[in-house]
Amino acid sequence: MSFSVGFPNAAAVTIGGQSPATLKALSQASAEAADETLGQTQAPGQVRTSMSPASEGKTEKSGSTQSIAVQVLLKRMQELQQQLREQQQQLSAAQKQVYPTPEAKTTAVMAIQGQIADTSGALLEVTGHLITELAKGSGSGALVNTTV
Repeated sequence: MSFSVGFPNAAAVTIGGQSPATLKALSQASAEAADETLGQTQAPGQVRTSMSPASEGKTEKSGSTQSIAVQVLLKRMQELQQQLREQQQQLSAAQKQVYPTPEAKTTAVMAIQGQIADTSGALLEVTGHLITELAKGSGSGALVNTTV
């Protein structure tokens, strides 16, 4: 006997509280940063001849003091904010559009509202992770002051 399981909204699946896209972005950024730090980033067909990246004339990034995790989280936050803006525009257009029945309009609007809710939740999650990472980086373990 066999059976299969399907997810109605595969994009909403999370692994350890993080979306697959976030996990993939973190993994890729970590791998790239590790390779760059170790000096292993190279063009295809070239062989590394020295031990230190500095001896090859490589320079450090423009004084960035942020951890890789913070940089990835900030980038993901910007992506989510842009996605949220686009979804809000879609919602506005869907509300103005003429539909054959009121039920069709309700269905379309509610679908976009669901996407906005998912994106807002992801944005809140990324914000929480960002605050955690910033608190780790402060060294004292104290909370990050977010007031102006």
